[in-house]
Amino acid sequence: MSKTETKALAGTGAPDGQSPAAEVKTALAGFVQDLGAFQAEMKTKFQQQEERLMMLDRKSLTRARPALATAAETEAPHAKAFEAYVRNGDDDALRGLELEGKAMSTAVAGDGGYLVDPQTAEMIRSVLKSTASIRQIASVVNVEGTSFDVLIDRTEAGAGWATETDPSSETGTPMIERINIPLHELSALPKASQRLLDDSAFDIENWLAGRIAEKFSRAEAAAFVSGDGIDKPTGFLTYNTAVSGTESWGELGHVVTGSSGAFNPMDPADAIVDLVYALGAQYRANASFVMNSKTAGQVRKLKDADGRFLWSDGLAAGEPARLMGYPVLVSEDMPDIAADSLSIAFGDFAAGYTVAERPDLRILRDPFSAKPHVLFYATKRVGGDVSDFNAIKVLKFAA
Repeated sequence: MSKTETKALAGTGAPDGQSPAAEVKTALAGFVQDLGAFQAEMKTKFQQQEERLMMLDRKSLTRARPALATAAETEAPHAKAFEAYVRNGDDDALRGLELEGKAMSTAVAGDGGYLVDPQTAEMIRSVLKSTASIRQIASVVNVEGTSFDVLIDRTEAGAGWATETDPSSETGTPMIERINIPLHELSALPKASQRLLDDSAFDIENWLAGRIAEKFSRAEAAAFVSGDGIDKPTGFLTYNTAVSGTESWGELGHVVTGSSGAFNPMDPADAIVDLVYALGAQYRANASFVMNSKTAGQVRKLKDADGRFLWSDGLAAGEPARLMGYPVLVSEDMPDIAADSLSIAFGDFAAGYTVAERPDLRILRDPFSAKPHVLFYATKRVGGDVSDFNAIKVLKFAA
């Protein structure tokens, strides 16, 4: 019985005479062949898809150029739009572009000028602050109008002693005066050739920021010291001076050295001491000296009666030098020592001088006026004037 069942099983599984193991092997070989064909087909389709994507990328990519801004991604649209405007005058991307920033509120000006991107403006502002300018120690305010008014209370309310029974009499009333600081337009007109702008290795942002910053910093620093107020800020040295203690409002008090065009050879340090204490005590806490390098070279040699130098260098990096304990700002726009010159100033400039400016910087691209060069007309509005004449004293090199 058992032999008959074994023969029946062998006959039913392989009618053609193959064993079950051979049949499984044949089926497995067919499956492997079908799987290889499927893999080859999928690989071909993936390769075709990759070629299509590569063709689309090549059509959409522009020529590689250095990035105009490397700030956050939120600033990238404006940076790209400004780069396109600077390089080829294409202003389509700038129109209607909304900016979010403290320094700028609109993208398009009525006269066709455009605000520079926030990173470029920040670069220029930092360069202005790093130069030796009165701006560093003066009061700087941002305004949106055409002028800035400073309200000054230079009178005091009257007072008197009252008795128990006598009627009180009327005392003096303080008066408030208004100082108007108009804003003037500061402009720069650098240029570059179109071939230079087309060069992919040329960094347009750093070049433009550097040229404009250099021009603006030199112009405004000179105006804050000696500007005549005609289409420029009014410098503090343009006002009349009088002997300290006798000056009236609108004049700066001066201290004389005792020798024309030089320090008094008998007591050269006395003039510096007199200058410091000619300033009111309420201003001395925040006071600074201002002079140029030539004057600083002579002041550095001054000694007191005990042979100690009045000048001391800063102990830490970046700390200003000190003269009699007060910081010294070396501004090259101050006049050299000469007969009757006002070569050294001392005072609380944060209270005594105010710089008013609009926070936006405008750039207008002009590819037509100086072909084959492209002009970049940059403008900024800034003003400055003395806001408290009692806060600044000057040293006059006179007998």
